[in-house]
Amino acid sequence: MANRRIDPLELRRMVEAGKTYREIAHHFNVSVSGVQQAVERIGMQKKALSHKKFIPWTLDKEHVHTGPATSLRNLSKVAQGAQVPMAKLNTALRWAYRLEEAGLDIDYTPEAGFFEKPAKEPSHIHMVLQDVQRVTGE
Repeated sequence: MANRRIDPLELRRMVEAGKTYREIAHHFNVSVSGVQQAVERIGMQKKALSHKKFIPWTLDKEHVHTGPATSLRNLSKVAQGAQVPMAKLNTALRWAYRLEEAGLDIDYTPEAGFFEKPAKEPSHIHMVLQDVQRVTGE
C-alpha cells in the first residue's frame, strides 16, 4: 500500500522544497496518484487556483499558451498568493503596465485570439493590476 512507503516527514520536506508530484513519486517509487493521496492525508494539498477572473474568455486550444494568456495566468497566480518565478512575473507586469500606460486593454475572440484595444472604464488590465498590487503592495 502506497501510504506505508511514503514517509510523511520526508514527503512534507519535499513538498515544501517545491518538488513536483512526479519527482516525489519517482523518489518513493509510487504513482503520482499515490503522492496526491499522501499529500491530502498530511493536509498539504495545493490550493486550487481559478484564473476565470483574469481570463474570463473560453480560449481555443491554439490560444491557451500565447503570451497574453500566459501573462494573465501568472498575474492571476500572484493575485491568489501563489509563487511565480520573478522573471515570469516581471515579464507579465511589463506587458500589463505597457498596456495600461498606453491607454490600452486586452480582449479576446476565438477567431482573432487576443488583441489590444483602446481601454474603456472599467479596464480589464487595470483590474488585473489592482488585484496584483493588493497582494504585492506595489
